[in-house]
Amino acid sequence: MEKIGPTKVLMAAFEAVPFAKTGGLGDVAGSLPKYLKKEGVDIRVIMPKFLSIPEKYVQQMEFLCSFTVSVGWRNQYCGLFRLEHEGVTFYFVDNEYYFKRDKLYGYYDDAERVAYFSNAVLRSIAYLENFKPDVIHCNDWHTALIPVFLKEFYGGNPFYYDIRTMFTIHNLKFQGVFGKEIIGDVLGLAGHTAAEDCLDSDDAVNCLKAALFFTDVITTVSPTYAEEIKYEFFGEGLGWVMRLRSGSLHGILNGIDYDEFNPETDRALHRNYNRDTREEKIANKTALQRELGLPVREDVPMAAIVTRLTEQKGLDLLLFIADELVREDIQLVVLGTGEEKYEKELRALEKRNVGRVSAQLLFDEGLSRRIYAASDMFIMPSRFEPCGLSQIISMRYGTLPVVRETGGLKDTVTPYNEYTGEGTGFSFRNYNAHELLFTVKRAARLYRENKPAWDRLVTQAMDADFSWESSAKKYKEIYEELAEK
Repeated sequence: MEKIGPTKVLMAAFEAVPFAKTGGLGDVAGSLPKYLKKEGVDIRVIMPKFLSIPEKYVQQMEFLCSFTVSVGWRNQYCGLFRLEHEGVTFYFVDNEYYFKRDKLYGYYDDAERVAYFSNAVLRSIAYLENFKPDVIHCNDWHTALIPVFLKEFYGGNPFYYDIRTMFTIHNLKFQGVFGKEIIGDVLGLAGHTAAEDCLDSDDAVNCLKAALFFTDVITTVSPTYAEEIKYEFFGEGLGWVMRLRSGSLHGILNGIDYDEFNPETDRALHRNYNRDTREEKIANKTALQRELGLPVREDVPMAAIVTRLTEQKGLDLLLFIADELVREDIQLVVLGTGEEKYEKELRALEKRNVGRVSAQLLFDEGLSRRIYAASDMFIMPSRFEPCGLSQIISMRYGTLPVVRETGGLKDTVTPYNEYTGEGTGFSFRNYNAHELLFTVKRAARLYRENKPAWDRLVTQAMDADFSWESSAKKYKEIYEELAEK
């Protein structure tokens, strides 16, 4: 029987901008729904009501109802709130015991918190007036228990029979692994043979692994990453599961919100510009040099990194060659926080190279925008990268990315071809520090010696379209296929 009306989707995520964000997941859950709405999908988002949500949004929330949620043998309070933001309905799950905390993640009871949220999402569906989802779109391990609970706890309830699930992997490295004792005490799945078998992973509980078996469709955030994770180097111990479920695995490239990331209207910039007035980038560059205490020089190529300081992001490669790199008369600007060893090494690098390196070990959204606008190159030498948004943002701001050919970096950056002039940036293949050094040097040489070629690359990068429109269409197609099953 053909479905009547738009497909109804409830997107479940632990974070979404502008309410809460720690990484790319927050950007996706906050911006993708707006574009799905334009495609005719009746999509709504549900997330925890965190302490960190700005008060201006809390004040706008409407209380809908309250009910109890089981967590193992416990029954816990759940309040449900609603807020309309940019045409999209957001629901917020309220429980101060679990969510009134300074951080989103990283607590001793994270297993209990995600189990509570997963069950709360499923319970809340019965209280959503005039909205029963055809598909629940789950994101990362924090929502991985939703497909499991749906089939194990709600499978006998006719109200839930026709609800399907999609599970999106934003980063396979984070899987939600806990001690096996939580199966009964926290998850309430003792005696559920199928669930126990799927959760079991080397004498531990692996939430994400279970979702891969229980969900109807698996997606990840770039076509190349969807292929990479079928094999052991990128598969994080689950490559065999990806191969087993390869028929249900889709790689859909992430996008960015072109209204949000727009150098022509971005209020954080010293001076706004577009593709046709990008000579104003120079004004942004000299303003940033003054702001960071670097020598004010228009001619020096500025290379930037805005990232979490982790091994995944290729910090080992960068730090190995950084001293040699800046001796090439290149200014290096780094913005980010992360592992202490990388922060210490960056501080030392800055001290050794006064006037050539600026290490800003903090998170500052406005400063990140000014760096995107001011820089000439944006370096992303990632060990692996499911999609990456920074290289897409940098191209939007006319800054050429220098990337390793992995995951979404390979899918989004076309390497410069000196014979045809094609390209939107520069790339190297192997996880090797000197390949990175050679590639940055090559980019700097082009910047200094062939401005017409450089300008063509900048034009091509700014013309590249990585908005959400095409990806939203692909998600819509899969939603509709699921809804008709």
